[in-house]
Amino acid sequence: MVAKDYPFYLAAKRASCGGGARAAASPPKETEEPSTKRVKPLSRVTSLASLIPPVRATPLKRFSQTLQRSISFRSDSRPDLFSPRPWSRNMPPASTKRRDSKLWSETFDVCVNHMLTSKEIKRQEAIFELSQGEEDLIEDLKLAKKAYHDPMLKLSIMTEQELNQIFGTLDSLIPLHEDLLRRLQEVRKSDGSTEHVGHILVGWLPCLNSYDSYCSNQVAAKALLDHKKQDHRVQDFLQRCLESPFSRKLDLWNFLDIPRSRLVKYPLLLREILRHTPNDHPDQQHLEEAINIIQGIVAEINIKTGESECQYYKERLIYLEEGQRDSLIDNSRVVCCHGELKNNRGVKLHVFLFQEVLVITRAITHNEQLCYQLYRQPIPVRDLVLEDLQDGEVRVGGSIRGAFSNNERIKNFFRVSFKSGSQSQSHSLQANDSFNKQQWLNCIRQAKEKVTCAGKTRVLNSEAHFLLSPNGSRVSQGETTLEQMDQSDSESDCSMDTSEVNLDCERMEQTNSCESEKQIETDV
Repeated sequence: MVAKDYPFYLAAKRASCGGGARAAASPPKETEEPSTKRVKPLSRVTSLASLIPPVRATPLKRFSQTLQRSISFRSDSRPDLFSPRPWSRNMPPASTKRRDSKLWSETFDVCVNHMLTSKEIKRQEAIFELSQGEEDLIEDLKLAKKAYHDPMLKLSIMTEQELNQIFGTLDSLIPLHEDLLRRLQEVRKSDGSTEHVGHILVGWLPCLNSYDSYCSNQVAAKALLDHKKQDHRVQDFLQRCLESPFSRKLDLWNFLDIPRSRLVKYPLLLREILRHTPNDHPDQQHLEEAINIIQGIVAEINIKTGESECQYYKERLIYLEEGQRDSLIDNSRVVCCHGELKNNRGVKLHVFLFQEVLVITRAITHNEQLCYQLYRQPIPVRDLVLEDLQDGEVRVGGSIRGAFSNNERIKNFFRVSFKSGSQSQSHSLQANDSFNKQQWLNCIRQAKEKVTCAGKTRVLNSEAHFLLSPNGSRVSQGETTLEQMDQSDSESDCSMDTSEVNLDCERMEQTNSCESEKQIETDV
């Protein structure tokens, strides 16, 4: 019996069975309602909705956990497009290996805590965090070499030269941190407590100067890795590693960037140990000395890394004509800010803010390398005019494009302009969001302030450089110095002889005066 004949069948049955039958047949009326036909589709929609992973389910307690765990949780919150669906016949994915944070009080005998003060327990926790961080770092560095470097070299996914460029001096960092971990474990007592660590850090921290070459190479390493990801073999290998449990949802660059993040974390770890160290403790002085050492090392490496980054981008600038070359670019040692912006026509531009010049370029591929072709003439920062544009103030170019544009297209704009003689430029640039726009505005304003202060200093130095000559005319200090040198040279032929004669005459006069005084005294 087809479904559409079912109501007629019920009506005929009610007519034949009478009132009692009608009462008995009344419950099936519910099946006649159209809602009964929607029960199965509704359950299907509900089951599909239950399969969508919750994106906003982020407990507040995760904020107190370590950086590595927060990164893995943020990755877990995103839907995994590559994971097999429950209705597929593939095997379920392996569980992700997560690294839980460990506490000193949970690792060692809890009974010891009753004999220690609250401040001493916090000090032991900070020392243990330093030691545990070294152990995790060594594990990650070895994993990067074993799971990424060696297989890609063996499978010829990348050449040895390319891998050396990407991984840099990673191998040399492993024994360095193994040495610190061994020293920290040697001074740890049987109950897990550590009395002195300051002298160990003072003797070991200077070894971190070897981070100079590794951090300076990171800009070129990141660019080469991004370029090699366009190769399907490299992308497929990295994707398989990312889906494997050992990666903890971290890609290759996360592992390569761990040493740098560890380096800048040392001052924070040492300050935490010092904060819970009593003033009369022998470690107090050593920890203060260790903090000064690591701050100096981080500052020096930061400067060299900035210079290396600046040199890397300067070498990849492509000039369409010789007139675009500027000595301000060649003399720059730091890139204050750089990134992708759009003009009012929607064209993507890569803008570099060097110390004294703003360079607007287009990212292109040249000889299989990412390069930056100059879009217009470089703009000197001292002559640059910056305008913060309000949302909606910029008109998007093109009537059709403007008609179909939404509100997001006319937000986060700022304008840079320049006019010098017959040359003039004006660019309305759009940032990705309001935060990025504010970063650009702050960087440009700071660069202008530095250039203005440097200009005033040059003016003062130039004014102090000029002196008045004996005849009243203004001559430079250099010319005055030369004149003094000439005069000294002309007098040098007889200056030595006359000085000796003058000394002899003075001695004779002093001798005669003394004898005359003695003669007067005797006469009296």
